[in-house]
Amino acid sequence: MNHRKVKPGQMRRIVVRYPEGPVESVEEADALDAAVGIDTLLVRGPLFGVAAQDAGEASRWRVVVAVEAGCPQQARDSLHSSLWFRAKDDAQDRTERRALLAAVARLESERVDELTVLGTRYRVVRAEEYTGMGQDGIEQPRPTDPEPAVPNWDRRAKEPRVDDGLVLDPDAPITPTQAAERLALTGLAYSGSRYPENVLGDSQRAVRTHPDVMLLPAVFRVVEGDGNGWEIGSGLHATAHDVRKTLDFALTWFEPRQRGLIPWDADDKNADARTMAAEGTDPAAAELAEYVKVADRLRTERANQIEFQGTIRRICRARRLLRWGPDGPEGPRPSDINSHPPEKMHPFLDEDGVIHFDREDDEDDDS
Repeated sequence: MNHRKVKPGQMRRIVVRYPEGPVESVEEADALDAAVGIDTLLVRGPLFGVAAQDAGEASRWRVVVAVEAGCPQQARDSLHSSLWFRAKDDAQDRTERRALLAAVARLESERVDELTVLGTRYRVVRAEEYTGMGQDGIEQPRPTDPEPAVPNWDRRAKEPRVDDGLVLDPDAPITPTQAAERLALTGLAYSGSRYPENVLGDSQRAVRTHPDVMLLPAVFRVVEGDGNGWEIGSGLHATAHDVRKTLDFALTWFEPRQRGLIPWDADDKNADARTMAAEGTDPAAAELAEYVKVADRLRTERANQIEFQGTIRRICRARRLLRWGPDGPEGPRPSDINSHPPEKMHPFLDEDGVIHFDREDDEDDDS
C-alpha cells in the first residue's frame, strides 16, 4: 500500500514472512510460548524520543534519540544538545552551522515537536511502555533475548545503547508472531476512571489518527515488589545483562554507602562490598558479605530475580508500542505533561564555531 494514499483511520497492509534460519525460528517459538503464558498487559505510560527522516525517504525513519525519556521536553533537550554539538564539531561551513544554530535557538525557547534542519525532518515521537503479566507475575527476559557469550562485569565497559542504529520501517516484512502482536495491539487505548478526560480523549483519538503500530525492540529494567505490587527500580537498558550490572553496582557500591556501611568519602572511590568483605577488617564486613552473597547470584546464575531485605528485585522485559499514521510516527499528545520548560543549555556558539562563555544571548558582536 502506497503510504501517500493511506488515509487517517486506514491501516497499512502487513507483510508477513517466514523466519529466516534456525536462530530466528527458535526466537519465533520462544515468542509464541511467551504469548501463551501472558494473561494481561500492564501499561506503564508514555516514553519519548526523537526520530529523523532523511530527504528522499518515503516512509522510513531512524531513531536519533532513544525512545526512553519520561516526558517530551527531555527528548527535545536531547535533540537540542545533539544539534548544538553537531554545529560545534561537524558543521562544514558557516551556512551549515547557521542552520543548525537556528534550530537550537528554537529549541531553547519553544516546545518544538517537529522541525526540518538541512533537509532532515526531526520529530519528537511517543511510545507506550507495557509488559506482560502471567501466573508468575511480570514477564522476565526470554531465553532468546540477547546475552553476551562472556559477560563483562567491568563497570567502565560500554554496553549496547537502547535503540542504537534503529530504523523504523512500517512496510518491512515481519514474522507471524510479530504480526499477531501488532494486530492485537492496534486498538490499545487508555480506559477507566483513573485517567483524566483529556488523556482518555487523546488516547481514543490516536487510535483513529495513527491506526497502525510499530513494536520497538524489547528493553529491560528493574522492578521492585514487596508482595503488594511492583514499582520501577531502574531506567531502561538494551540487555538483561546490563540490568544485572546495574543491580550488582547498587548492591555492592551504592546501597552500602547509602546505609553508612562504606563511607562516601572512602579513600578508595572504587571500594565496594566485595573488597571490604574479603578483607574482613571492617566492622561491617559481615553485613557487607550479605550484600555480596546476593549480588554474586547475578554473576554465577545470571539470575533475573533476587530477594534481599524483604524486597524482590526482578528484571522486567518491557515492550514499547509506537503508533503510526499516514505521515509517520505519532508525536506528543496535548495531554502529555512536560516536567520543565525549554531553556538555554549550552554557551553561545557563533557562526565560525567559536564558543563565547561570557555571552548570555545570541546578539550580534557589534551590538
